[in-house]
Amino acid sequence: MSALDVLALPRIPRDADGPIFAEPWQAQAFAITLKLHEQGVFTWSEWAQALSVELARDPADDGSRYYEHWVAALELLANDRRLTGSAELAARKAAWKEAYLRTPHGRAVSL
Repeated sequence: MSALDVLALPRIPRDADGPIFAEPWQAQAFAITLKLHEQGVFTWSEWAQALSVELARDPADDGSRYYEHWVAALELLANDRRLTGSAELAARKAAWKEAYLRTPHGRAVSL
Protein backbone atom coordinates (compact mmCIF):
# COMPACT_ATOMS: atom_id res chain seq x y z
CA MET A 1 0.00 0.00 0.00
CA SER A 2 1.24 3.46 -0.84
CA ALA A 3 1.80 5.87 2.04
CA LEU A 4 -0.05 8.45 -0.01
CA ASP A 5 -3.19 6.33 -0.05
CA VAL A 6 -4.91 8.58 2.47
CA LEU A 7 -8.11 6.60 2.12
CA ALA A 8 -6.48 4.01 4.39
CA LEU A 9 -6.24 6.55 7.20
CA PRO A 10 -9.16 6.96 9.57
CA ARG A 11 -10.81 10.39 9.68
CA ILE A 12 -7.95 12.31 8.02
CA PRO A 13 -8.96 15.90 7.25
CA ARG A 14 -9.03 16.16 3.45
CA ASP A 15 -10.56 17.81 0.46
CA ALA A 16 -10.81 16.63 -3.15
CA ASP A 17 -7.05 17.08 -3.62
CA GLY A 18 -5.94 15.12 -0.55
CA PRO A 19 -4.92 15.89 3.04
CA ILE A 20 -5.43 19.41 4.35
CA PHE A 21 -3.45 21.11 7.09
CA ALA A 22 -4.56 24.02 9.26
CA GLU A 23 -1.05 24.69 10.58
CA PRO A 24 2.48 24.12 9.22
CA TRP A 25 3.33 21.71 12.06
CA GLN A 26 0.56 19.40 10.86
CA ALA A 27 2.11 19.14 7.39
CA GLN A 28 5.52 18.60 8.98
CA ALA A 29 4.20 15.75 11.16
CA PHE A 30 2.59 14.23 8.07
CA ALA A 31 5.86 14.51 6.11
CA ILE A 32 7.93 13.01 8.94
CA THR A 33 5.55 10.06 9.11
CA LEU A 34 5.79 9.46 5.37
CA LYS A 35 9.59 9.66 5.48
CA LEU A 36 9.85 7.20 8.36
CA HIS A 37 7.54 4.81 6.53
CA GLU A 38 9.60 5.15 3.33
CA GLN A 39 12.74 4.35 5.33
CA GLY A 40 11.12 1.16 6.63
CA VAL A 41 10.78 2.23 10.25
CA PHE A 42 7.18 0.96 10.22
CA THR A 43 4.72 -0.40 7.69
CA TRP A 44 1.74 1.66 6.63
CA SER A 45 -0.54 -0.90 8.29
CA GLU A 46 1.38 -0.48 11.56
CA TRP A 47 1.01 3.29 11.23
CA ALA A 48 -2.73 3.12 10.53
CA GLN A 49 -3.19 0.81 13.53
CA ALA A 50 -1.23 3.11 15.87
CA LEU A 51 -3.21 6.12 14.69
CA SER A 52 -6.51 4.24 15.05
CA VAL A 53 -5.63 3.40 18.65
CA GLU A 54 -4.86 7.06 19.40
CA LEU A 55 -8.06 8.26 17.75
CA ALA A 56 -10.11 5.72 19.71
CA ARG A 57 -8.81 7.21 22.98
CA ASP A 58 -10.75 10.40 22.21
CA PRO A 59 -14.07 9.41 20.60
CA ALA A 60 -15.58 12.84 21.35
CA ASP A 61 -13.00 14.60 19.16
CA ASP A 62 -14.74 16.49 16.36
CA GLY A 63 -11.66 16.24 14.13
CA SER A 64 -10.07 19.46 15.37
CA ARG A 65 -7.48 17.49 17.34
CA TYR A 66 -6.74 14.97 14.58
CA TYR A 67 -3.10 15.93 14.14
CA GLU A 68 -2.53 16.00 17.89
CA HIS A 69 -3.52 12.33 17.83
CA TRP A 70 -1.29 11.89 14.78
CA VAL A 71 1.72 13.23 16.69
CA ALA A 72 0.90 11.08 19.73
CA ALA A 73 0.86 7.97 17.52
CA LEU A 74 4.13 9.04 15.91
CA GLU A 75 5.74 9.58 19.32
CA LEU A 76 4.67 6.12 20.46
CA LEU A 77 6.05 4.44 17.34
CA ALA A 78 9.28 6.44 17.55
CA ASN A 79 9.73 5.37 21.15
CA ASP A 80 8.75 1.76 20.37
CA ARG A 81 11.26 1.62 17.51
CA ARG A 82 13.90 3.22 19.74
CA LEU A 83 14.29 6.27 17.53
CA THR A 84 14.13 8.34 20.70
CA GLY A 85 13.78 7.75 24.40
CA SER A 86 10.86 8.98 26.44
CA ALA A 87 13.13 11.23 28.56
CA GLU A 88 14.68 12.78 25.45
CA LEU A 89 11.25 13.29 23.92
CA ALA A 90 9.92 14.90 27.12
CA ALA A 91 12.91 17.27 27.28
CA ARG A 92 12.44 18.29 23.64
CA LYS A 93 8.73 18.93 24.16
CA ALA A 94 9.48 21.03 27.24
CA ALA A 95 12.06 23.06 25.28
CA TRP A 96 9.54 23.71 22.49
CA LYS A 97 6.87 24.75 25.00
CA GLU A 98 9.27 27.19 26.64
CA ALA A 99 10.31 28.60 23.26
CA TYR A 100 6.67 28.97 22.23
CA LEU A 101 5.75 30.81 25.42
CA ARG A 102 8.60 33.30 25.09
CA THR A 103 8.02 33.99 21.37
CA PRO A 104 6.03 37.17 20.58
CA HIS A 105 2.75 36.61 18.75
CA GLY A 106 3.16 36.45 15.01
CA ARG A 107 6.83 35.49 15.15
CA ALA A 108 8.30 32.12 14.23
CA VAL A 109 9.18 29.89 17.16
CA SER A 110 12.79 28.80 17.35
CA LEU A 111 14.71 26.79 19.89
